[in-house]
Amino acid sequence: MPEKTKQQIERDEQIYQLTTLVAGDFSLQEVLEKLAEAAVKTVGVKACSIRLLDEGAGDLKMRSTYGLSEEYRNKGVVSKNDPVVKAAFAGEAVVLDDMRVDGRVKYKEATIKEGLVSQLTVAMQFKGRAIGVLRLYSPKSKRFYEDDINLARAVASQCAVAITNARLYAKAIEGARITEQMRLAGLIQRRMIPEKAPVIRGLDIAAAYIPCFDVGGDAYDFRRISETQILITIADVMGKGMPAAMMMSWFRGAARAYAEGCMECTECQGDDRFFAENSADRFRLVNRTLTVIKNFNRMACDECRDGEFVTLFYAMIDVEQMTVTYCNCGHEPTVLISNGKIVDLDKGGLVLGVDAQAEYEIGTVQLTNNDCLLFYTDGLTDAVNFDNEMWGRENLLATAKKYATESAEQMIKDILGYRRRFVGLARQIDDTSMVVAKVVKP
Repeated sequence: MPEKTKQQIERDEQIYQLTTLVAGDFSLQEVLEKLAEAAVKTVGVKACSIRLLDEGAGDLKMRSTYGLSEEYRNKGVVSKNDPVVKAAFAGEAVVLDDMRVDGRVKYKEATIKEGLVSQLTVAMQFKGRAIGVLRLYSPKSKRFYEDDINLARAVASQCAVAITNARLYAKAIEGARITEQMRLAGLIQRRMIPEKAPVIRGLDIAAAYIPCFDVGGDAYDFRRISETQILITIADVMGKGMPAAMMMSWFRGAARAYAEGCMECTECQGDDRFFAENSADRFRLVNRTLTVIKNFNRMACDECRDGEFVTLFYAMIDVEQMTVTYCNCGHEPTVLISNGKIVDLDKGGLVLGVDAQAEYEIGTVQLTNNDCLLFYTDGLTDAVNFDNEMWGRENLLATAKKYATESAEQMIKDILGYRRRFVGLARQIDDTSMVVAKVVKP
């Protein structure tokens, strides 16, 4: 076997260096700069430029050069309809023997000033799709021959793979960064959801929140009004993921601030307690609740855009008066389980954020000892198994009724356990929130 010349050995080394770019974890700009230099040294020419196709703009952007001045690099736009580029994209290796007189050259003055004479243009293609062009330049006329063209095609092919790999690597890095941001956002959102309810004598309260993504549009909240009163809210924003989570964070903060302002209103008699010991006080409580709901709706209407809305169930439980005063704003009706019977708390009105003039009805229900209130979002009942069968409300009510005598925490575990048996390992597409409040007066 004849020994290789020094030039052949150098070419082999440069081609090997190209393969390392294909397999390496480099940024796109690093790859482009290394490719331009390697192309010049491999083919043995003066300079090289790499232009990548911008589909949106319809032109080719200069992304890297080697051996060219900054002035030439910025000489002007090259369209994908340029005759040389079109021929290259069609599979030709386009050789310009003398750029100074060739009619296909758009920037002749810049070419002459740069001292360039001949040019070879080949397309960089990946899986049959052109992604850009590789151009080699020489100060001599008729510089490029068959061997140079074959070598340039091989270099362009390696360039296309390396560029695609670098783009995928950049996307992977960006994806990992976004994933980490979503994870942190999820942690922050979970901190906004109470881990446990305030202690209210005569009530046993437990809750669960299961997002289907890192962040979600479900939320529940508790506000202790007095030693015997608690405000429970549960809400669901239309949508999923980050947009729903951002909307819910806004709504939760605004609703809590407004509700707390109402609690401190001078119209509310006593310390910080809503008294409802007679019909006049109950009337005042209903009116105050109605005012809160209408203001929630106006705030939501100011923020929600077309197709956006919030469902809300708002309930004030008073274990001294043994009542629950509530308003259901387009939410899943809270279920009251009393002496084995199931009652839907469905008085209310439209979802929030659609009609600023919407009217709402406030409901009041008398409670008895051992009564159970089940608040939930539609993700609980809309869970499906691998056969695309929905768990549904009937299964929820049957399970809740079966375990209504257990503690609030155990009841939630049993409901979620039965649902898990039904859906198996099927991935869910909606968040699940649930609150159980049981009357346990001694």
